[in-house]
Amino acid sequence: MTNTSLASDDGYGATLCALRSPLSEPLEHGALLLELVRCATLAANGHNTQPWRFELSPDVISIQPDLSRRTPVVDPDEHHLWVSLGCATENLVLAAAALGKHANVVFGTQQVHVALDNAMPLRSPLVDAIFQRQCTRAEYDGQPMPTDVLQELTRAADRRGVRLLLLTERAKIEGVLDYVTQGNSAQIRNRAFVNELKNWIRFNEADALAAGDGLFSRLTGNPTLPRWLGNMMFSMLLSEKSENEKCVKQMRSSAGVAVFVGEHADPAHWFEVGRAYEHFALAAATLGVRTAFLNQPVEVPAVRTQFAQWLGLGAGRPDLVVRFGRGPRMPYSLRRPVAEVIVR
Repeated sequence: MTNTSLASDDGYGATLCALRSPLSEPLEHGALLLELVRCATLAANGHNTQPWRFELSPDVISIQPDLSRRTPVVDPDEHHLWVSLGCATENLVLAAAALGKHANVVFGTQQVHVALDNAMPLRSPLVDAIFQRQCTRAEYDGQPMPTDVLQELTRAADRRGVRLLLLTERAKIEGVLDYVTQGNSAQIRNRAFVNELKNWIRFNEADALAAGDGLFSRLTGNPTLPRWLGNMMFSMLLSEKSENEKCVKQMRSSAGVAVFVGEHADPAHWFEVGRAYEHFALAAATLGVRTAFLNQPVEVPAVRTQFAQWLGLGAGRPDLVVRFGRGPRMPYSLRRPVAEVIVR
């Protein structure tokens, strides 16, 4: 079955069609495990670094952090890394249920164990959304979201140890925007942050295909360029003013902002935040709602403290800032081949 919305004559489009093809079934056990890993790798993750590795045994998939893919400037305490592993785990659990496997997740400090037991297949509509979800870095239509949709999104994010703040009043959105621009300005002024970000930018299809990771420039509506020219133009054109103006347009075009807050600031709760966010994002995809991160307020410690106080969290730490609304679908990001993320 071909996903015509992804089809293209170029190598990038052909790779996407294979990567995001619908769930394969029925499968013999070894192929089923590989299919579950494919689904897991389609999860949201910071900078599309894909900071995960998977170890397979007959009845257990272990998900390990890949520390070689850390982003130490933007994520010094590995917060985003553990959120990313939570996102991957949520995809795996949903896909496993559809393929007749009950997944029992056990969080460990070094890895996450997902034990698989036979069960009756249970296919949620969210499974199909695994292949459609994306972080849509575009302007939305600015229209408010119906109450029933907001209620469905709230239910989707309901997870023990995680609190969701859904902000839809324009004054609240403007308040969040103030912290977004504060955080963005601090990051753009930080040369180490800019260099780290540039290392994960893929300026053309060839580089994106060769790496299978990173932020492909076309995903944000930017032109594709030779690497040498892309590096030069990136350094010349990236500015605090231009990035803040983009954030303003994106935020003001959104129907609302979702802020995810873990009960405690530790890897176990960051992992749970990732699971809650991924479930939220998949539900949004089934409803035709786009989502995108604007995490600057939680990535700059000084801004994060002020942001938490403004939200009334006290000593609580806001973990993710996500805007949502109706908007266009953008090109999809790539993932590395399954074989490259499996521990041998």
